[in-house]
Amino acid sequence: MTTTAPRPDDRPTPAPRLTAVDEAHWGERLRALAAEHGVPGAQLGILALGRPSAEGEGREPDRIALAACGVLNTETGHPVDTGSVFQIGSITKVWTATAIMRLVDEGRLTLDTPVAEVLPELRLSDPATTGRVLVRHLLTHTSGIDGDLFTDTGRGDDTLERYVALLSDAALIHPLGATFSYCNSGFPVLGRVIERLTGGTWDAAMREALFAPLGLTHTGTLPEDALLHGAAVGHVRGLPDPVRAPVWGLPRSMGPAGLLTSTARDVLRFARMHLDGGLAEDGTRVLSEEGVRAMTEFQVDVPGAHALGDSWGLGWIRHDWNGHRLVGHDGNTIGQSAFLRVSPETGLAVVLLTNGGHASDLYHDLYREVFRDLAGIGVPDRPAPPPVPAEVDPAPALGTYEHAALRMEVFARDGDTVMRTTVLGPLADVDPEPEQEHVLVPVEEGFYVVRPGGMRSWAPVTFYALPTGERYAHYGSRALPRLDDGARGAGGA
Repeated sequence: MTTTAPRPDDRPTPAPRLTAVDEAHWGERLRALAAEHGVPGAQLGILALGRPSAEGEGREPDRIALAACGVLNTETGHPVDTGSVFQIGSITKVWTATAIMRLVDEGRLTLDTPVAEVLPELRLSDPATTGRVLVRHLLTHTSGIDGDLFTDTGRGDDTLERYVALLSDAALIHPLGATFSYCNSGFPVLGRVIERLTGGTWDAAMREALFAPLGLTHTGTLPEDALLHGAAVGHVRGLPDPVRAPVWGLPRSMGPAGLLTSTARDVLRFARMHLDGGLAEDGTRVLSEEGVRAMTEFQVDVPGAHALGDSWGLGWIRHDWNGHRLVGHDGNTIGQSAFLRVSPETGLAVVLLTNGGHASDLYHDLYREVFRDLAGIGVPDRPAPPPVPAEVDPAPALGTYEHAALRMEVFARDGDTVMRTTVLGPLADVDPEPEQEHVLVPVEEGFYVVRPGGMRSWAPVTFYALPTGERYAHYGSRALPRLDDGARGAGGA
């Protein structure tokens, strides 16, 4: 399923000229839309990379707009400003991937290095799979390791070492390389690879490899880093009746998967490096041009409709926005959500950081305006029910699907196809509604949409089978194996 062949839509296209970035205007739009979508606090950053000057010498200056609104914590009322830090969640994965690619630049490993060569102590539940998992599989979410193992292995510097040791008990939910399933669990393993090759902690490696050369002053990996600045607190329910998250963050073991805290300004510095061929603002070489390009290239398709993007690169999610190729990533922690989109074609990068409410709806409405007005790029519509209800046979979808963090039961009731989801594991303790039911609306055979509670937008749910017969539901970018199909971890290419 995995290939690195470029696609026709990746061919370079003429880059349109960006219009001026009006900071006051975008600050006002942020405030208005955040209020509309019940978001307690938010930060927005827009970067238009300076282009080569018309005279052929040097380049025009970058254009940057930064805006903030709302409060960091509805119980204290402390306002958000542009120096406040938010949890950027899984956008962290692109940073971890960048650190891996620096090691590739240095010749310390390759994308096709078996992980067990670097971590001989690695043991998976299927011994035959252990030695065949490559660095590439972890970067592209195709390893088959159950992806949402949020096990707390302590605050010590050995947290990643301890996490890797626990994977021998983790299920393999699909054969190696057979499909895509978003895998948080693979990134602590990549973090441990970084530790083994650098001789220090993942935290230290991030500071030395990325934070320092990029000149980041408000980015950190630990809560004590965030405490040096005004830190946002998550809300599991947004305005007008907000509920603060019961805990601030995820355990340290999930650091390489999603624990960075940062500002919109610092995230833009990171994005700028990727837009400028691996160079920091001061010209420091952070990543090779080849490494930057490789991270954006096609690696694997995402099954079904595009919940996040249509395909994955190395760390980056790939987006086809009406014929324009973008890369990006989202991040969701406990009550905080973050969104980064980067357009290499136009030199535009946009980041949105939030602490609750219907953040996904805010993102969609705001980015539709930003990319239309600044780059002439249309944000595609999200999946939605067809104007005329589709007539499909629900029988193939009925059943129970499960991975470590979620159980999905699909059943018929009163003429509807209903999806009941139950959050499992540690996340169940911090979710105010760990069990929910929603009607699945059919779009076509094997493809439904569902509207999570209170949201304006719909989410896709795809039911499919591998060529070898194992059946899955793909929801939230995860492949949930159907329980009555039995074990499915061994084998694969």
